Amino acid sequence: MEKPTERASIPDAACDPRTSPTATPTLPSTSSSAPPPLGPQVLPATPGPPAPVDPLTELPPLDAGRPGGAGLWNRNFRYFFVARTVALFGDGMIPVALTAGLLGAGRPASSVGFALAAWMGPLAVFVLFGGVLADRFTPRRMMIIADALRLGGASVLAVAFATGNPPLWAVYALSSVAGVGAALFQPGVASTVPRVSTDVQRANAVLRVSEALMTMAGPAFAGALVGIASAGAVYAANATTFAVSGICLFLMRLAPAPHDDAVRGTFVAELADGWREFRARSWLWGVIAVWTVYGFAVLGPMLPLTAVLVTEGHGSGAYGMLMAVNGAGSVVGGLLALRLRPSHPLAAGAVALPLVAVSLVVLALGMPLPVLAAGQLLAGGAAAFWLVMWSTTVQTHVPPEALNRLHAYDVAGSLLMVAAGRALAGPVAEAVGAPELLVAAAVINMGVVAVLLGARPIRGLRRAGLA
Repeated sequence: MEKPTERASIPDAACDPRTSPTATPTLPSTSSSAPPPLGPQVLPATPGPPAPVDPLTELPPLDAGRPGGAGLWNRNFRYFFVARTVALFGDGMIPVALTAGLLGAGRPASSVGFALAAWMGPLAVFVLFGGVLADRFTPRRMMIIADALRLGGASVLAVAFATGNPPLWAVYALSSVAGVGAALFQPGVASTVPRVSTDVQRANAVLRVSEALMTMAGPAFAGALVGIASAGAVYAANATTFAVSGICLFLMRLAPAPHDDAVRGTFVAELADGWREFRARSWLWGVIAVWTVYGFAVLGPMLPLTAVLVTEGHGSGAYGMLMAVNGAGSVVGGLLALRLRPSHPLAAGAVALPLVAVSLVVLALGMPLPVLAAGQLLAGGAAAFWLVMWSTTVQTHVPPEALNRLHAYDVAGSLLMVAAGRALAGPVAEAVGAPELLVAAAVINMGVVAVLLGARPIRGLRRAGLA
């Protein structure tokens, strides 16, 4: 039998016994009656036409039925990586496209905020339903449907902005369609990662690095495209990214999960069952409860206050530079998560979070631009490292049949509290002062770290697979 490292260098077609004329599947030697490793879908020896297959059905993987195939960069993970990367690249274009399109058409600045809220609101509200739908109809199918919705909405906006001045109600409605698509897509990400890779932490780290790079590249590309063409062209490029994502997800071949054919209750019953699974794990609800405070009091005010103080003190170019440095820090944090495998991942992630407080304090003190850049580098790296540790822990400790719904609860809570924190940051900063609010956020950041490290279920949770 070939070693995994040898298989990684051989093209997929040559490794697949269904496509290679010389390869033959290896049968277990312990019993002549044991089924072949590809299960009941293997074609019988007698001639006859194959049974029709629904292209959206979860098909057996090409890599001998193993979850991750040959190493990290197996066929399924490559397709999933490309799908996530181009979709994140497209998501980064949306704020630039909305801003350029609406302001260029003479709309008030408030219309941009309303349009972004029309995108974020449905995402926060419908993500819980997306988790249940992903469990009922498989994550892959729901992600393809989500990409189709977003492709349609972006295509209509591309035509509308290219041919004239679309009415605001149409922009808001189509932005809502994009938000619903994101809500249907996001829950399936958590359960797909363990199914396309045997090394969940490395997969999450690679995806985090990609996300950081796309967060920088998407807006930059959109800004350049607006200068060359128009907002309609940005939306056309945005639509293309969702088409590529959908095609890559369509080409993935995942073996059916054991719970795919389980008897399902009503929609409300499954939503309630997900809540019971959520409450049954003290480390899970403990982190999310703490994170609602963190999102509201730290992450929420951080972005708008950084934007205002840096732009007023150093100019908009400096703010863009600091955001790029923050993205570079996220890349460093993701690469660090590729190398380190702590025995207690949540505790290790919490230890990194004080670096976020550093960026808040130097901003509050009005430090020079190089010091602010160093703070953003540390904050980006710490946040990325924590997110890899958290994502990996959830994906390896939560049963697959409940993972989509529990991830949806996590996303919904985070989005709502961060959005509330951003909305209130301006009025509170006007009342007490922006530096004072940043110092308070830094103190709360350290309090959150103390709670995470002080709670035994969180601090003591070991990496999956360790005794």
